[in-house]
Amino acid sequence: MRIITRRRLREFWEEHPDAEESLRIWERIMKTASYRTPADVKAQFRHASMVGRNVTVFNICGNKYRLVVSMRYDRKKVFIRHVVTHAQYDQLSASGLL
Repeated sequence: MRIITRRRLREFWEEHPDAEESLRIWERIMKTASYRTPADVKAQFRHASMVGRNVTVFNICGNKYRLVVSMRYDRKKVFIRHVVTHAQYDQLSASGLL
C-alpha cells in the first residue's frame, strides 16, 4: 500500500515521541501489505475499527493514540487523515468529521 501524507505521521511523533516506534511499525506493515478489503486489514490489525466508508481507525502506542486513515483498496493507497490523542479523536467524532 502506498501511504499518502506520511508527513502527518512524522509531525505527530515529533510532538509525541513515544508514538514514533508504533507509527514506524505501522508504516512498515502498510508499505508491504496489499489489502483488498477491510476484512484483510482486520485480519492483521484485529483492534482496527472500520468507522465509515473506507475509513479505518488504528490504535497506536498501546491504544494511547488514534490513527485515522482512508483506504482506497482498488488503488492500493492509504490516506492519512488524522493522528490524534483520544481526546482529539473524541472531538473529531462528536463533530462528525470522521
